[in-house]
Amino acid sequence: MNICVYGASSDAIEKDYILAGELLGEEMAQRGHSLVFGAGANGLMGAAARGITKGGGKTIGIVPSFFSGDGILFECSEIIRTKDMRERKKLLEEMSDAFIISPGGIGTFDEFFEILTLKQLARHNKAIVLLNTNGYYDAIGNVLKSTAEKGFMREDSLSLFKILDTPAEVLDYIENYSPKEFDIEQMKHLGVSGCDKMCTPHKER
Repeated sequence: MNICVYGASSDAIEKDYILAGELLGEEMAQRGHSLVFGAGANGLMGAAARGITKGGGKTIGIVPSFFSGDGILFECSEIIRTKDMRERKKLLEEMSDAFIISPGGIGTFDEFFEILTLKQLARHNKAIVLLNTNGYYDAIGNVLKSTAEKGFMREDSLSLFKILDTPAEVLDYIENYSPKEFDIEQMKHLGVSGCDKMCTPHKER
């Protein structure tokens, strides 16, 4: 399975997060999965890549052509260069069978919310999991619960993703995930910023 891992690109974070990222990569390799990621050599992107490489797994890096320089990119099994960030995000989505959001900053949050929104709009029905190292995603979980409680999104939308504490739990969920559990066509009507009653999601061409 090709699994996309989003996460921090900076090493200026506590070592526990780096170790969890490396463990995630090692566990993925042991279970026969490949890593699809943004090709970064540092932070949690680099940690996952080091882990999966240590375990003998494959790394597929997708990176905009303007990213260059010594020490920035991981030496991937396969590297794909794109013209811009939009194309990069599109390929990360299309080439992956599931998504893991490890701890990160605003770029990682952007990737999570985009892939979650696309699932709610029935553009895909793949597993989405947040790796909650040291409770990092407790706050986002609480924000989304509050959002549902206040009526800004349907409570059903909370079932579109999981927040789990360890790499083993994350991968167990992905491996046992069944798209059939979700009536994904109904997700088009789960309250997208008030436009769900007026807008029709675009059709694939």
